[in-house]
Amino acid sequence: MVDTVARAAATGDRPQPYAELGLTGEEYQRIRQLLGRRPSDCELAVYSVMWSEHCSYKSSRLHLRQFAAKAPPSDALLAGIGQNAGVVDIGQGYAVTFKIESHNHPSYVEPFQGAATGVGGIVRDILAMGARPVAVMDALRFGPADAPDTARVLPGVVGGISFYGNCLGLPNVGGELAFDPCYAGNPLVNALCVGVMRHEDLQLAAARGEGNKVILFGARTGPDGIGGASVLASASFGGGESAKRPSVQVGDPFMEKLLVECCLELGAAGLVAGIQDLGAAGISCATAELAAGGGSGMRIALDAVPLRDPSLGPAEILMSESQERMMAIAAPGDVARFLAICARWEVPATVIGEVTGTGRLELTWHGELVVDIAPETAADQGPVYDRPAARPAGQDALAADDPAALPRPRTGEELRAALLSLLGSPGLADKSWVTEQYDRHVRGDTVLAMPQDAGMIRVDEETGLGVALATDGNGRYCRLDPYAGTQLALAEAYRNVAATGARPVAVTNCLNFGSPEDPGVMWQFTEAVRGLADGCAVLGTPVTGGNVSFYNQTGEAAIHPTPVVGVLGVLDDVRHRVPIGFTRPGAQVVLLGTTRAEFGGSAWAQVAHGHLGGRPPAVVLDAERAAASLLAAAARAGLLNAAHDLSDGGLAIALTESCLAGGHGCRVSLPGDAFTFLFSESAARLLVAVLPGSEAEFAGLCTAHGVPATPLGTTGGASLEVAGSFAVPLDELAATHRGVLPALFGSTEPACRAGD
Repeated sequence: MVDTVARAAATGDRPQPYAELGLTGEEYQRIRQLLGRRPSDCELAVYSVMWSEHCSYKSSRLHLRQFAAKAPPSDALLAGIGQNAGVVDIGQGYAVTFKIESHNHPSYVEPFQGAATGVGGIVRDILAMGARPVAVMDALRFGPADAPDTARVLPGVVGGISFYGNCLGLPNVGGELAFDPCYAGNPLVNALCVGVMRHEDLQLAAARGEGNKVILFGARTGPDGIGGASVLASASFGGGESAKRPSVQVGDPFMEKLLVECCLELGAAGLVAGIQDLGAAGISCATAELAAGGGSGMRIALDAVPLRDPSLGPAEILMSESQERMMAIAAPGDVARFLAICARWEVPATVIGEVTGTGRLELTWHGELVVDIAPETAADQGPVYDRPAARPAGQDALAADDPAALPRPRTGEELRAALLSLLGSPGLADKSWVTEQYDRHVRGDTVLAMPQDAGMIRVDEETGLGVALATDGNGRYCRLDPYAGTQLALAEAYRNVAATGARPVAVTNCLNFGSPEDPGVMWQFTEAVRGLADGCAVLGTPVTGGNVSFYNQTGEAAIHPTPVVGVLGVLDDVRHRVPIGFTRPGAQVVLLGTTRAEFGGSAWAQVAHGHLGGRPPAVVLDAERAAASLLAAAARAGLLNAAHDLSDGGLAIALTESCLAGGHGCRVSLPGDAFTFLFSESAARLLVAVLPGSEAEFAGLCTAHGVPATPLGTTGGASLEVAGSFAVPLDELAATHRGVLPALFGSTEPACRAGD
């Protein structure tokens, strides 16, 4: 019998649908050069997904190297860029792994399943590192809140996230929700997961040990998701039902819950010699990356893969992105125990091949060789493009369109109206309509969750060791200046973590941009990456990993450049945490940092005038570090009743949110122009409430850390009062703040349900 690979070698002139699979002519010729022959159809399918933008980072890899090259020294980083997720030592023998990824395009096509499987995929990334997933977060962006398509997409996305996370039993402890016309037709759905492990539990994606067995376990392989990582059309490889097959994966959180517990028991029993989750590119990716990571070979029988659809051919099996699947390497003597543990958890598991010493990835179909490649050529040696990047023609004009010329409120009544207008805008309104659909306290270790500045999880019950996480991004700032805007996103996430009293230690990121083939978009991307790498070097927070999402656009109109930055912080004892709410009267309200007249890209300019232009606020990273150090010291000393960062909407929104979160009002006096102090978005600023009797000690700490501190007033009463300008009862603030999203999207429904 002549196998498929041999036939491919003998029929070099046979045309192949490489363009339909997303490969360029040059890429196709390079594949032929690597193989020394024409690829088989299955090999072509493998390369098409492994060399896709999603899997190979071919347009971004050249620039992402800055994250490692500029990384600050860190003894805490146990695993970083290149692994499934970053792993950070947090002390006491514990490590935390965390990562954020996008599921943007699937969530537009099928909002519920697209978002649900985004959660499932990021959870498996964490699981593959050997950690127990303990919490999730989500950073969401949609088109105009009142647009008909937003009414279709947003409830489905929120429902999918809540369904999957709630059924898994993972608390959703924070994230973002923003609206902007640029996201119409291209929502951003970025999901983050954090997991906890002991140092010795760390696992890596590497297949080593000739003769070790390859085990596929979890859900059966079906037709869903074929074409997810590339433009693979299963019709190119036969199968008359391909047009009916879903391009968006279908999630089963109940199977994933079993898979989580099964994986953790397998790891604890010492039965896992290497492990990889199956996400984008499915079996193609898992086999290629495991073999390449271990410097080994692998021989796999594709006909041994358990199927939900018996009509699937070998290429479709390779490309399927069916969810809830893992691939592990186990020693021959451990296979029986491995399979027994899987059976006890009712997780299907099948030996589908073995590790070899050939250095080749060999895949067979009913005994016929259909793939014979060097795995590193698919996993590590894809094309790397230095795409043209050029500052967009309108960038200078945008920067010159300063909001200083916009009419602004001056009288007390005008300032009051401006506050209520911002507070009632969808982007700044209360997010409870979303967060009430999420279980924020399942597992019992949630210490802080929305609407707090950061989510916080207790890691060790005895000592109180915990971690805090925040995600932030501001597409308006990045549209004005992607370098500074990305550093402002980093600074805000860093500040949000610091506001809780935690020490920021590491970063993950999800970089959402338009087409890399557009030089203007590529300029935005290169500037953003440079800004994040430089910012992390100053703040001492290494990038541990992340995700790049390109082609986020509708027609020729790209989204605003939207790098979403996640920051991880450590708190030695979560009992020292600082919430945002004014929970007692008589506390001194203090503004930390320096306020300047900075309104470029501000929420006020957008809401009041629909304006985007000028320069974003100045980046002051040294001041951010000083403020974080101050907050950590004040939290340890127990000096604060509350702390809240200033960002969108400035001091006016921060005061309102602290009053509403704690149930106490405040009376403040502003030491300058009321409009500037209320609505400026200058960076490196926080609002704190100092406990009575601690004022002098806190002032001394501010001086010692070099942080400007301006006392504004005291907490108490049932109103937010700005002396000499206006007062608004808390009831009126709450009604304005809390009624927006329910009015737009209706009542919520129970989150853990079987379908959309």
